[in-house]
Amino acid sequence: MGASAYAEPSAEVATSPSSSPSAAASTSAKPKQTATPEAEAVNGWIPVGDAWRKQVAAFKATKADPPPADAGNLPEFRADCKYSHRLADDPIVFPGLPGASHMHSFVGNKAVDADTRTADLTKFTATTCKPVKDRSAYWVPTLYDNATRKPVETTGFRVYYRSLQNNSAGQMPMPNGLRMISGDAKKKEPTPRGAQGQFYCAFYGPGDIDGVARSTNGNWPICGGDATLHFTLRFPDCWDGKHLDSPNHKDHVAYGSGNACPADHPVKIPSLTFEIQYGVKGSKAGYYLSSDPTGKSASSMHGDAFVMWDVDAMNQRTKNCIVQRRTCNNDGYDPFSY
Repeated sequence: MGASAYAEPSAEVATSPSSSPSAAASTSAKPKQTATPEAEAVNGWIPVGDAWRKQVAAFKATKADPPPADAGNLPEFRADCKYSHRLADDPIVFPGLPGASHMHSFVGNKAVDADTRTADLTKFTATTCKPVKDRSAYWVPTLYDNATRKPVETTGFRVYYRSLQNNSAGQMPMPNGLRMISGDAKKKEPTPRGAQGQFYCAFYGPGDIDGVARSTNGNWPICGGDATLHFTLRFPDCWDGKHLDSPNHKDHVAYGSGNACPADHPVKIPSLTFEIQYGVKGSKAGYYLSSDPTGKSASSMHGDAFVMWDVDAMNQRTKNCIVQRRTCNNDGYDPFSY
């Protein structure tokens, strides 16, 4: 396990999604064996195991801290993460196939590569996230400057775990080993001013989120003042309770609405939200994503999450912050009560 050295930008630009994963596998080394195999996938479905049942029992026994009178009312906790490494790997979509993916920028667990499995996230705990008890891996396609063709890495990556529903009845913690994808890497549509799913401008600048100008192709904002490019990705908040992954990495989870989850995904879990900041203002040349090196739009932006937390930390935060509907910081405390 472990991240390899970064490739040169010219090599990265040439890297694109493999049209033949089997071909990629034939030219790579035999996948490393992980310490403890997880439950065997059946047609792409990875069943939940005893670890989840133990976590549920511990969660039910966890006592929430008394909520302060002036608690914030947005039920969430968070992790603040920094850029870790860059690889053409994807342990969710192309497990065991180094180089089979387009280039990804990883934050969180420092040891993630194509061979990473649940046991590896437990064993290799070094992380770029605070709190350090969040050992999850999070990644997005690498952003490139269209003029220089050099990568533009994140300067801020906040991961929210929050409730999107109107009450916390039946709320459960996030299961370790859960894999999820938000967004569509194959989507190739323009992202003009006002489009859904575009990069936007935020923090201390004139103009609105669409920027004070646009790139030549119209797909990327140019930010004014001290504002920089941002992107937000939201993940589902309902789970089938049976599988840690599915063949398309989406069917085991779903989006809830109002106070309930759908009947086929009845387990209410925290919704992950990526709030991603890039330290650039935008330019006329614009940018492109590794998931769409020719389209030069933001529509293929997507995110992957491979969840692994210290169980006690996850359970306590879920009880204190989400069940009690308190706004918590990355230490798991309500900042309004101190």
